[in-house]
Amino acid sequence: MNARPKKSFGQHFLHDRQCIERIIATIAPRDGDFLVEIGPGEGALTLPLLGAAGKLTAIELDTDLIPALRARAATVGALHVVHADVLKVDFTAMAHSHGVPRLRLVGNLPYYISSPILFHCVEHAAAIEDMHFMLQKEVVDRMAAAPGSKVYGRLSVMLQLACRVEPLFDVPPESFRPPPKVDSAVVRLRPLAREERHDADPAQLYAVVKAAFAQRRKTLSNALKQVMDSDTIRRADVDPRARAETLSPADFVRLAKAVPAAQ
Repeated sequence: MNARPKKSFGQHFLHDRQCIERIIATIAPRDGDFLVEIGPGEGALTLPLLGAAGKLTAIELDTDLIPALRARAATVGALHVVHADVLKVDFTAMAHSHGVPRLRLVGNLPYYISSPILFHCVEHAAAIEDMHFMLQKEVVDRMAAAPGSKVYGRLSVMLQLACRVEPLFDVPPESFRPPPKVDSAVVRLRPLAREERHDADPAQLYAVVKAAFAQRRKTLSNALKQVMDSDTIRRADVDPRARAETLSPADFVRLAKAVPAAQ
């Protein structure tokens, strides 16, 4: 099966067998797992994962790929293909409808919409056990970045407040067809337990983080002036003269909780 990759879907098909085997070993499917693959493509990960797990649900938007994928999987295991845009898939409802507490997500994500997919998955974190994703290395670096890093930003804060982020290994361009122009990396995300999650209003948190990083060079008192004043920032035990890139995720939670209630 050698489908022509479509630029409109950001398709880069993984073909490096050694890399594939390493990803499967990292995921380590167990009996009883409900595995969901996002964007199976030609099935490079799908088929060995299906062979290891026995059953798998795959979400694929490209209708041209689905018939061949189903045909190849028929002798390997039970593959259920959902033809859908992953950004419209309700993972919480999926777990509930199948009677499982949590899903395990896997995918070689389209790089051009990787951040929206990550944020969408985080919205359903309570219904997800873990996620193993192939992404642009630069994105993985941002996801795992610590305060003070040049690549620390909105993605770092929002993901680290929802998950433990663990970069696993890099993957070179020649592992794909066609080769992307960037290096890739595999990352593991484990949603935080209920008692570890923050208690800020999600909308307020998003607004504060977005405003703070919108103009990185500005101090918080300037960047957040449409959201809160300097005295409010101080009451959250944060220096108004600081810049967003120096704050920890916990600092942003305190700021979000300090946002004045709408009049």
